[in-house]
Amino acid sequence: MLETSARLLRLLSLLQSRTDWTGAELAGRLQVGLRTVRRDIDRLRELGYPVDATPGVAGGYRLGPGAALPPLLLDDEEAVAVAISLRTAATGSVAGLEEGALRALAKLRQVLPSRLRHRVSAFQAATVPLAGAAAPAVGADLLADLAAACRDRRRQRLRYRGRDGVTEREVEPHRLVHTPWRWYLLAWDTGKDDWRTFRVDRIEGPLSLPGARFTPRPLPQDDVAAYVSRSITSAPYRYQARILFHAPLAAVAPRTSPGAGRLEAVDAHTCRFLAGSDSLDDLAVYVATKGFDFEVLEPPELVPVLRALSDRLSRAAGPEER
Repeated sequence: MLETSARLLRLLSLLQSRTDWTGAELAGRLQVGLRTVRRDIDRLRELGYPVDATPGVAGGYRLGPGAALPPLLLDDEEAVAVAISLRTAATGSVAGLEEGALRALAKLRQVLPSRLRHRVSAFQAATVPLAGAAAPAVGADLLADLAAACRDRRRQRLRYRGRDGVTEREVEPHRLVHTPWRWYLLAWDTGKDDWRTFRVDRIEGPLSLPGARFTPRPLPQDDVAAYVSRSITSAPYRYQARILFHAPLAAVAPRTSPGAGRLEAVDAHTCRFLAGSDSLDDLAVYVATKGFDFEVLEPPELVPVLRALSDRLSRAAGPEER
Protein backbone atom coordinates (compact mmCIF):
# COMPACT_ATOMS: atom_id res chain seq x y z
CA MET A 1 0.00 0.00 0.00
CA LEU A 2 1.27 3.45 -0.86
CA GLU A 3 2.25 5.92 1.87
CA THR A 4 -0.04 8.93 2.24
CA SER A 5 2.11 11.45 0.29
CA ALA A 6 2.80 9.02 -2.57
CA ARG A 7 -0.86 8.02 -2.62
CA LEU A 8 -1.96 11.67 -2.91
CA LEU A 9 0.30 12.16 -5.93
CA ARG A 10 -1.06 8.96 -7.47
CA LEU A 11 -4.63 10.13 -6.80
CA LEU A 12 -3.92 13.52 -8.37
CA SER A 13 -2.42 11.85 -11.44
CA LEU A 14 -5.53 9.67 -11.84
CA LEU A 15 -7.85 12.68 -11.58
CA GLN A 16 -5.85 14.47 -14.28
CA SER A 17 -5.77 11.50 -16.63
CA ARG A 18 -9.56 11.22 -17.02
CA THR A 19 -12.54 13.51 -16.49
CA ASP A 20 -14.73 11.37 -14.22
CA TRP A 21 -13.90 8.69 -11.63
CA THR A 22 -16.18 6.81 -9.26
CA GLY A 23 -15.06 6.31 -5.69
CA ALA A 24 -14.90 2.55 -6.24
CA GLU A 25 -12.64 2.97 -9.28
CA LEU A 26 -10.23 5.20 -7.36
CA ALA A 27 -10.25 2.83 -4.39
CA GLY A 28 -9.43 -0.08 -6.69
CA ARG A 29 -6.56 1.75 -8.40
CA LEU A 30 -5.08 2.90 -5.07
CA GLN A 31 -5.82 -0.39 -3.27
CA VAL A 32 -7.50 1.34 -0.35
CA GLY A 33 -11.03 1.63 1.06
CA LEU A 34 -13.66 4.22 0.10
CA ARG A 35 -13.19 6.03 3.44
CA THR A 36 -9.48 6.50 2.68
CA VAL A 37 -10.34 7.86 -0.78
CA ARG A 38 -12.70 10.43 0.78
CA ARG A 39 -10.02 11.51 3.27
CA ASP A 40 -7.43 11.85 0.48
CA ILE A 41 -9.88 13.92 -1.59
CA ASP A 42 -10.31 16.24 1.40
CA ARG A 43 -6.50 16.54 1.72
CA LEU A 44 -6.23 17.55 -1.96
CA ARG A 45 -8.89 20.20 -1.44
CA GLU A 46 -6.99 21.55 1.58
CA LEU A 47 -3.93 21.87 -0.68
CA GLY A 48 -5.97 23.91 -3.16
CA TYR A 49 -6.90 21.30 -5.77
CA PRO A 50 -10.52 21.85 -6.89
CA VAL A 51 -11.98 18.32 -6.72
CA ASP A 52 -15.70 18.27 -7.44
CA ALA A 53 -17.90 15.45 -6.10
CA THR A 54 -21.23 14.20 -7.42
CA PRO A 55 -23.37 12.32 -4.87
CA GLY A 56 -25.43 9.21 -5.57
CA VAL A 57 -24.87 5.73 -6.98
CA ALA A 58 -23.62 7.07 -10.31
CA GLY A 59 -21.65 9.87 -8.67
CA GLY A 60 -17.93 10.32 -8.51
CA TYR A 61 -15.06 12.79 -8.55
CA ARG A 62 -13.52 15.09 -11.10
CA LEU A 63 -10.75 17.69 -11.10
CA GLY A 64 -12.37 21.03 -11.95
CA PRO A 65 -11.09 24.52 -12.81
CA GLY A 66 -9.98 26.53 -9.80
CA ALA A 67 -9.90 30.17 -8.80
CA ALA A 68 -6.16 29.89 -8.23
CA LEU A 69 -3.44 27.66 -9.58
CA PRO A 70 -3.07 24.68 -7.21
CA PRO A 71 0.12 24.89 -5.12
CA LEU A 72 3.09 22.52 -5.23
CA LEU A 73 2.97 22.24 -9.02
CA LEU A 74 3.78 25.48 -10.86
CA ASP A 75 3.77 29.16 -10.02
CA ASP A 76 2.13 31.63 -12.40
CA GLU A 77 5.25 32.36 -14.44
CA GLU A 78 6.07 28.69 -14.76
CA ALA A 79 2.50 27.87 -15.75
CA VAL A 80 2.51 30.52 -18.50
CA ALA A 81 5.90 29.35 -19.75
CA VAL A 82 4.74 25.74 -19.89
CA ALA A 83 1.45 26.63 -21.61
CA ILE A 84 3.23 28.72 -24.27
CA SER A 85 5.77 25.96 -24.84
CA LEU A 86 3.02 23.38 -25.18
CA ARG A 87 1.12 25.55 -27.65
CA THR A 88 4.28 25.98 -29.71
CA ALA A 89 5.01 22.25 -29.66
CA ALA A 90 1.39 21.35 -30.45
CA THR A 91 1.48 23.35 -33.67
CA GLY A 92 4.34 21.24 -34.96
CA SER A 93 7.30 23.58 -34.60
CA VAL A 94 9.04 21.07 -32.30
CA ALA A 95 9.18 17.77 -34.18
CA GLY A 96 8.12 14.67 -32.31
CA LEU A 97 6.50 16.49 -29.36
CA GLU A 98 3.05 17.18 -30.77
CA GLU A 99 1.06 14.33 -29.21
CA GLY A 100 2.72 14.59 -25.79
CA ALA A 101 2.25 18.36 -25.82
CA LEU A 102 -1.46 17.98 -26.55
CA ARG A 103 -1.95 15.55 -23.68
CA ALA A 104 -0.08 17.83 -21.27
CA LEU A 105 -1.92 20.92 -22.51
CA ALA A 106 -5.29 19.21 -21.99
CA LYS A 107 -4.31 18.50 -18.35
CA LEU A 108 -3.00 22.01 -17.72
CA ARG A 109 -6.10 23.71 -19.16
CA GLN A 110 -8.27 21.93 -16.59
CA VAL A 111 -6.80 23.95 -13.70
CA LEU A 112 -5.37 27.06 -15.38
CA PRO A 113 -6.96 30.21 -13.86
CA SER A 114 -8.64 32.62 -16.26
CA ARG A 115 -6.09 35.40 -15.63
CA LEU A 116 -3.31 33.11 -16.85
CA ARG A 117 -5.34 31.98 -19.84
CA HIS A 118 -5.55 35.65 -20.89
CA ARG A 119 -1.76 36.00 -20.71
CA VAL A 120 -1.24 32.91 -22.83
CA SER A 121 -3.85 34.08 -25.34
CA ALA A 122 -2.17 37.50 -25.54
CA PHE A 123 1.14 35.84 -26.39
CA GLN A 124 -0.51 33.78 -29.11
CA ALA A 125 -2.26 36.84 -30.58
CA ALA A 126 0.96 38.89 -30.68
CA THR A 127 3.16 36.17 -32.18
CA VAL A 128 3.56 35.77 -35.94
CA PRO A 129 5.33 32.59 -37.13
CA LEU A 130 7.69 32.91 -40.09
CA ALA A 131 6.83 29.83 -42.11
CA GLY A 132 8.69 28.56 -45.11
CA ALA A 133 5.51 27.42 -46.82
CA ALA A 134 1.81 28.05 -46.37
CA ALA A 135 0.17 25.58 -44.00
CA PRO A 136 -3.45 25.38 -42.83
CA ALA A 137 -3.93 27.22 -39.56
CA VAL A 138 -5.14 25.04 -36.68
CA GLY A 139 -5.80 26.54 -33.26
CA ALA A 140 -4.09 24.96 -30.28
CA ASP A 141 -7.34 25.23 -28.29
CA LEU A 142 -9.18 23.24 -30.96
CA LEU A 143 -6.46 20.60 -30.95
CA ALA A 144 -6.52 20.40 -27.15
CA ASP A 145 -10.32 20.06 -27.10
CA LEU A 146 -10.18 17.26 -29.69
CA ALA A 147 -7.40 15.54 -27.74
CA ALA A 148 -9.52 15.73 -24.58
CA ALA A 149 -12.53 14.26 -26.44
CA CYS A 150 -10.34 11.38 -27.64
CA ARG A 151 -8.96 10.85 -24.14
CA ASP A 152 -12.34 11.01 -22.38
CA ARG A 153 -14.17 9.01 -25.08
CA ARG A 154 -16.88 11.63 -25.48
CA ARG A 155 -19.05 12.09 -28.56
CA GLN A 156 -18.54 15.40 -30.31
CA ARG A 157 -20.64 17.39 -32.79
CA LEU A 158 -18.50 19.01 -35.50
CA ARG A 159 -19.18 21.74 -38.03
CA TYR A 160 -17.08 20.51 -40.93
CA ARG A 161 -16.26 22.31 -44.19
CA GLY A 162 -16.20 19.60 -46.84
CA ARG A 163 -16.75 19.45 -50.58
CA ASP A 164 -20.49 19.99 -50.06
CA GLY A 165 -20.12 23.02 -47.80
CA VAL A 166 -20.46 23.11 -44.01
CA THR A 167 -22.22 20.09 -42.51
CA GLU A 168 -22.99 18.93 -38.97
CA ARG A 169 -21.25 15.65 -38.10
CA GLU A 170 -21.65 13.69 -34.89
CA VAL A 171 -18.53 11.63 -34.28
CA GLU A 172 -16.75 9.43 -31.78
CA PRO A 173 -13.18 10.84 -31.73
CA HIS A 174 -10.43 8.23 -31.47
CA ARG A 175 -7.04 9.60 -32.59
CA LEU A 176 -5.30 12.76 -33.79
CA VAL A 177 -2.76 12.15 -36.57
CA HIS A 178 -0.42 14.77 -37.99
CA THR A 179 1.79 15.23 -41.02
CA PRO A 180 4.39 18.02 -41.30
CA TRP A 181 1.66 20.28 -42.73
CA ARG A 182 -1.74 19.11 -41.53
CA TRP A 183 -3.62 17.59 -38.58
CA TYR A 184 -6.27 14.90 -39.05
CA LEU A 185 -8.92 13.47 -36.72
CA LEU A 186 -9.74 9.79 -37.04
CA ALA A 187 -13.30 9.30 -35.79
CA TRP A 188 -16.34 7.07 -36.16
CA ASP A 189 -19.03 9.06 -38.00
CA THR A 190 -22.36 8.01 -36.47
CA GLY A 191 -24.30 9.43 -39.43
CA LYS A 192 -22.23 7.52 -42.01
CA ASP A 193 -21.88 4.47 -39.72
CA ASP A 194 -18.25 4.20 -40.74
CA TRP A 195 -14.74 5.48 -40.00
CA ARG A 196 -13.90 8.91 -41.39
CA THR A 197 -10.76 11.06 -41.48
CA PHE A 198 -11.35 14.79 -40.92
CA ARG A 199 -8.91 17.58 -41.67
CA VAL A 200 -8.73 19.56 -38.43
CA ASP A 201 -8.24 22.89 -40.26
CA ARG A 202 -11.69 22.34 -41.80
CA ILE A 203 -13.39 21.88 -38.41
CA GLU A 204 -15.01 25.12 -37.33
CA GLY A 205 -14.39 26.00 -33.70
CA PRO A 206 -15.13 26.38 -30.94
CA LEU A 207 -16.46 22.88 -30.39
CA SER A 208 -19.79 22.23 -28.75
CA LEU A 209 -19.87 20.77 -25.26
CA PRO A 210 -18.76 17.11 -25.21
CA GLY A 211 -21.58 14.62 -25.46
CA ALA A 212 -22.20 11.18 -24.00
CA ARG A 213 -19.46 8.67 -23.41
CA PHE A 214 -18.96 5.97 -26.02
CA THR A 215 -17.43 2.52 -25.91
CA PRO A 216 -14.28 2.45 -28.06
CA ARG A 217 -14.71 0.52 -31.30
CA PRO A 218 -12.02 -1.72 -32.75
CA LEU A 219 -9.79 0.51 -34.87
CA PRO A 220 -9.83 -0.16 -38.64
CA GLN A 221 -6.24 -1.38 -38.38
CA ASP A 222 -3.45 -1.46 -35.80
CA ASP A 223 -1.30 1.12 -37.59
CA VAL A 224 -3.50 4.21 -37.31
CA ALA A 225 -0.99 6.43 -39.11
CA ALA A 226 -0.89 4.06 -42.10
CA TYR A 227 -4.70 3.95 -42.21
CA VAL A 228 -4.99 7.75 -42.20
CA SER A 229 -2.26 8.00 -44.84
CA ARG A 230 -4.21 5.63 -47.07
CA SER A 231 -7.43 7.57 -46.44
CA ILE A 232 -6.06 10.98 -47.33
CA THR A 233 -4.08 9.80 -50.37
CA SER A 234 -6.93 7.75 -51.87
CA ALA A 235 -9.59 10.40 -51.40
CA PRO A 236 -11.86 11.08 -54.42
CA TYR A 237 -9.21 13.00 -56.34
CA ARG A 238 -9.53 13.43 -60.06
CA TYR A 239 -6.34 11.46 -60.74
CA GLN A 240 -4.96 8.39 -58.97
CA ALA A 241 -1.28 7.82 -59.68
CA ARG A 242 0.83 4.67 -59.42
CA ILE A 243 4.55 5.31 -59.86
CA LEU A 244 7.32 2.69 -59.87
CA PHE A 245 10.54 4.08 -58.42
CA HIS A 246 13.74 2.25 -59.41
CA ALA A 247 15.13 2.57 -55.88
CA PRO A 248 14.57 0.70 -52.61
CA LEU A 249 11.81 1.89 -50.30
CA ALA A 250 14.34 2.83 -47.60
CA ALA A 251 15.96 5.32 -49.98
CA VAL A 252 12.71 6.85 -51.29
CA ALA A 253 10.83 7.12 -47.97
CA PRO A 254 12.88 10.03 -46.52
CA ARG A 255 12.10 12.10 -49.63
CA THR A 256 8.32 11.57 -49.58
CA SER A 257 5.60 12.61 -47.17
CA PRO A 258 2.91 10.27 -45.75
CA GLY A 259 0.45 13.06 -46.47
CA ALA A 260 1.33 13.12 -50.17
CA GLY A 261 1.08 9.40 -50.85
CA ARG A 262 2.04 5.98 -49.61
CA LEU A 263 4.95 3.74 -50.52
CA GLU A 264 4.91 -0.02 -50.99
CA ALA A 265 8.00 -2.16 -51.40
CA VAL A 266 8.01 -4.22 -54.61
CA ASP A 267 11.37 -5.90 -54.13
CA ALA A 268 14.80 -5.06 -52.77
CA HIS A 269 15.47 -2.58 -55.57
CA THR A 270 12.10 -0.97 -56.42
CA CYS A 271 9.06 0.46 -54.68
CA ARG A 272 5.64 1.68 -55.70
CA PHE A 273 4.24 5.14 -54.88
CA LEU A 274 0.45 5.68 -54.80
CA ALA A 275 -1.03 9.16 -54.61
CA GLY A 276 -4.09 11.15 -55.57
CA SER A 277 -4.29 14.69 -56.92
CA ASP A 278 -6.55 17.03 -58.85
CA SER A 279 -3.53 18.34 -60.80
CA LEU A 280 -1.34 16.37 -63.20
CA ASP A 281 1.21 19.19 -63.08
CA ASP A 282 1.53 18.82 -59.29
CA LEU A 283 1.97 15.06 -59.62
CA ALA A 284 4.61 15.47 -62.33
CA VAL A 285 6.69 17.93 -60.34
CA TYR A 286 6.42 15.89 -57.14
CA VAL A 287 7.64 12.59 -58.58
CA ALA A 288 10.23 14.21 -60.88
CA THR A 289 12.01 15.94 -58.00
CA LYS A 290 12.51 12.86 -55.82
CA GLY A 291 15.90 12.19 -57.39
CA PHE A 292 15.24 8.63 -58.63
CA ASP A 293 14.48 7.02 -61.98
CA PHE A 294 10.83 6.03 -62.25
CA GLU A 295 8.11 4.94 -64.63
CA VAL A 296 4.43 5.80 -64.72
CA LEU A 297 2.05 2.90 -64.21
CA GLU A 298 -1.06 5.07 -63.95
CA PRO A 299 -2.57 7.36 -65.17
CA PRO A 300 -1.49 7.46 -68.83
CA GLU A 301 -2.37 11.18 -68.96
CA LEU A 302 0.63 11.88 -66.70
CA VAL A 303 3.16 10.82 -69.37
CA PRO A 304 2.68 13.78 -71.79
CA VAL A 305 2.71 16.16 -68.82
CA LEU A 306 6.10 14.78 -67.79
CA ARG A 307 7.38 15.15 -71.37
CA ALA A 308 6.28 18.78 -71.42
CA LEU A 309 7.94 19.35 -68.05
CA SER A 310 11.15 17.75 -69.36
CA ASP A 311 11.17 20.03 -72.43
CA ARG A 312 10.56 23.10 -70.30
CA LEU A 313 13.41 22.23 -67.93
CA SER A 314 15.73 21.58 -70.88
CA ARG A 315 14.98 25.00 -72.33
CA ALA A 316 15.49 26.62 -68.95
CA ALA A 317 18.85 24.91 -68.56
CA GLY A 318 20.01 26.29 -71.94
CA PRO A 319 22.26 24.64 -74.54
CA GLU A 320 25.08 22.43 -73.33
CA GLU A 321 28.51 24.06 -73.30
CA ARG A 322 30.87 22.50 -75.81
